[in-house]
Amino acid sequence: MSFDVLRKDAAFSFGLLRKKPFSCLVQVTNRCNMKCSFCDFWPNVAPREEELSADEYRRIADELAGLGCFLVSIEGGEPFVRKDLVEITRAFGRRHIPALFTNGWYVTEEAAQALFDVGLVHASVSIDYPDAARHDAKRALAGTFERAWRAVDIFKNAAPRKGKQVHVITVLMDDNWQDMEKLFQLSAAHGVGHQVTLLSNAGFRRGKGGSDALPPAGIADTMVRLWDKYPHVRFFREYFERLDAFLGGGAMPTCRAGAQGFNIDHVGNVSPCIEKIDEAVGNVRNASLASLHARLLQKQAEIAKCQRCWTACRGFQQIAGNGPGLDAWADLSRRMRGS
Repeated sequence: MSFDVLRKDAAFSFGLLRKKPFSCLVQVTNRCNMKCSFCDFWPNVAPREEELSADEYRRIADELAGLGCFLVSIEGGEPFVRKDLVEITRAFGRRHIPALFTNGWYVTEEAAQALFDVGLVHASVSIDYPDAARHDAKRALAGTFERAWRAVDIFKNAAPRKGKQVHVITVLMDDNWQDMEKLFQLSAAHGVGHQVTLLSNAGFRRGKGGSDALPPAGIADTMVRLWDKYPHVRFFREYFERLDAFLGGGAMPTCRAGAQGFNIDHVGNVSPCIEKIDEAVGNVRNASLASLHARLLQKQAEIAKCQRCWTACRGFQQIAGNGPGLDAWADLSRRMRGS
C-alpha cells in the first residue's frame, strides 16, 4: 500500500475523531443517457457550458483540503458524459478519497484504468433489480442491465485492490426490497462489494409515487440478517438497524447535513444535502468553500430538524460524523475501507 494512500486514510480518520467535515457530494453534471423514474436530474438538464470546469474542480479540491480530508462522491446525472471526468477525479484524488457513482453504460477498460491511475478509490455501479427486464424498464433503456454488470467486471479488473474497491449500489424501494438477497448473491458471484441506499421520496422534486415508493416498516430484521450473512455488504450495520424507525415514523437522531457534509451541484451551488439542493447558501464561483460552510453552520439549528430521508449519505454522516462508536469503527475499517 502506497504512502499516499496511508496518508489520506490517516487524515480522514483523524478528521472523524475531531468531528471535522468529511463528506462532499458533487454532481458533475445532470445530463444522463437514462431516464430513471426516481431521478429528477435528467428532466432538468443544464447546458454543459454552465457546468463547473475541471479547473474549477481543482480549486474546489484545494479549498476542501482547507476544511479536512473528504470522501468525495462524484455523481451525476451520469458522470461519464463529462469528457474531462479523469481530470476531475485527478483533482480530488490528490488530497481526498474520490468515489464514483455511474450507471455503467459508458465504462470502458481504458477509462476505468485511467480513473484508478489518477486516484479513484471506490467505483459503484447502480443495479436495482436482479433481472434485466425490470432494471432496463426502470432506466427506460434496453441493455442497461448487461452493460452495468460488464462495467462492474471492468472496474474490478482495473482496481488496484480489485473487488475491494468496486461495488454494486442499489436503491432500496417497495418493489425490490424482497429481491435484495438475489442481488447480494449476484454481486458476491462477481467478487465485488454491495452498498444500499434507501429511496428518497420527500426531498426536492421527489415523491412521484407509483413503483417509486418506500418499502414498508418491518424490513430492518431482514436487512440486518442479510448484512450478517453477506460480509461483502459494505456499509454500517447500524444503518440497517434504523430502517424501521425511519419507515415507521419513529424517533431518529439529529441530521448532520451541512455540518460535516454538504452538496455541490453541477453549476456550483452549495446546499446542505442533495435533498435540499434548492436551498443553496451560495455558489463556489462567488465565494470560498470555507465561507459557504460557515453559512451552512449558521443554519444548522434549522437543518438539524429535517427528517426527510434515511439515505446512505445521511446515514454515513450521522453514524461516522458524531464520533464513531466501536461498532462503527469496526464496520468502517473491516467492511468499507477500500483504499
